[in-house]
Amino acid sequence: MGKEITGTAFTPQDFERFGAALARETQMFEAWLREGRFAEADFAVGFELEACLLDRNYYPAAENERFLEKMAHPLVVPELSRFNVELNGTPQRLAGRAFSLIEAELEATWRRCLDVGHDIETTLIMVGILPTLRRSDLNLEHMSPRNRYFALNEQILRQRAGKPLRLAVHGRDRLHVTHADVMLEAAATSFQVHLQAPAAEIARYYNASILLSAPLVALAANSPFLFGKSLWDETRVPVFEQAVDTGSFGARAAPRVTLGSDYLTDPADLFRENAADYAVLLPTLVEDGANRLRHVRLHNGTIWRWNRPL
Repeated sequence: MGKEITGTAFTPQDFERFGAALARETQMFEAWLREGRFAEADFAVGFELEACLLDRNYYPAAENERFLEKMAHPLVVPELSRFNVELNGTPQRLAGRAFSLIEAELEATWRRCLDVGHDIETTLIMVGILPTLRRSDLNLEHMSPRNRYFALNEQILRQRAGKPLRLAVHGRDRLHVTHADVMLEAAATSFQVHLQAPAAEIARYYNASILLSAPLVALAANSPFLFGKSLWDETRVPVFEQAVDTGSFGARAAPRVTLGSDYLTDPADLFRENAADYAVLLPTLVEDGANRLRHVRLHNGTIWRWNRPL
């Protein structure tokens, strides 16, 4: 989903060719579903955990390049900002001691991260929004040096006709800010659970995830503070929704952070909606991409459904 791309500059022809490839692959995906070509695999679970790097005064430390080089771990990777990293887990078949194995792996990786952080005079913390985060920390200087991130920033601002992003949160206090880039998104980190389900069960489990979203957010709410204000109990929700908002500047302006438009009966509906309702942001063509639906997958990675099918 976070696959790196080869460049950041695109031509109108790039968008045209990518759109054609996306349309072909979306039709191919529908045909594969009808033909039963997706595996009826066992249930499996995995995760990704986003964490903040801190300096000795508990402010963000923009050191993830140095940290990752020293860490040298294939499952610990960069995130949008230089003061964030992402820890991934090895997928486990959902049976027996699956959750114990996940916990043990995460604990071992986390301990290694703390040791490496100590070596470079930083530490790590798991927190939804870092209370010491300042607006001055959220700038392009602190964006991780990946083509994907710079291209997303440029294309989201292009969709907004160059207008800055606006964040408005009315909680116990009120917060109104404008921001020149998508680095507002780096304010929010999370623990994301992955579930692999048999192809025939996709709609059922996707719909269950929609039903469970509200109680899970209520149980896990832990991010009341941002920029010195006390806001929602779970301020990550409005932050993420507004940090990549393409607004109403174009004809195709469906919210890119969304629960979706309805419950699901056919998994193909989501990908048809992706192609029809969301402007392409990263028109990077991949040679022989159709055989692995690479253009469908790349486009899907620029639409942030709270429950996202992969």
